Amino acid sequence: MYYLYLHGFASSPRSLKARYLRDRFAERGITLHILDLNQGDFAHLTLSRQLQQAEESFPDTDEFITIIGSSLGGLTAAWLAQKHDRVKQIVCMAPAFNFPDLFTARLGEEKLREWQETGFLSVYHYGENRRLPVHYELLTDARRYQDLELQCVVPTLILHGRNDAVVPIQTARDYQQNRPHVKLVELESDHWLGNVIPQLWQEIKQFCL
Repeated sequence: MYYLYLHGFASSPRSLKARYLRDRFAERGITLHILDLNQGDFAHLTLSRQLQQAEESFPDTDEFITIIGSSLGGLTAAWLAQKHDRVKQIVCMAPAFNFPDLFTARLGEEKLREWQETGFLSVYHYGENRRLPVHYELLTDARRYQDLELQCVVPTLILHGRNDAVVPIQTARDYQQNRPHVKLVELESDHWLGNVIPQLWQEIKQFCL
């Protein structure tokens, strides 16, 4: 099994969750491959680019794949499972379902209009600890991916905080509905899940290993 980790929007491979899970897998002799989805060009990040990068990282062998994704990385994991039979299970931590609508709702109409007119929006990048611009194509590209089209039957574990103010837990509950292959674990945490990282590992270990 090939294990792949996809970090969240405006994050990096150096995130606390990525490093913690990498170390826990390593203790079991397993390599957790962590991509840098920023690719040195966060400004032109799109969901399509993340999908392409992840696909290009798949091993050349017929090895099956497990994908662990956080936030936008979790949404990316779901789409990879939809597109590739080799993806046999996915773990989505606070997955960014309904991403375009939630993102624009947080911005408000004025900032959304400014983003569209100027082409770029300044956002805080947690991996770089500074504000960076991101192009409007992030939004237009994301709108091409409709969550309702995610119909593949792949064992899925969703770990989501009940107090998530970025991606409300109701999005995960809605996704789980009528999908018996999806297990949802609700945690007493927020979007970052920083206070429950050991619990994340216990759930992931039980599900994946």
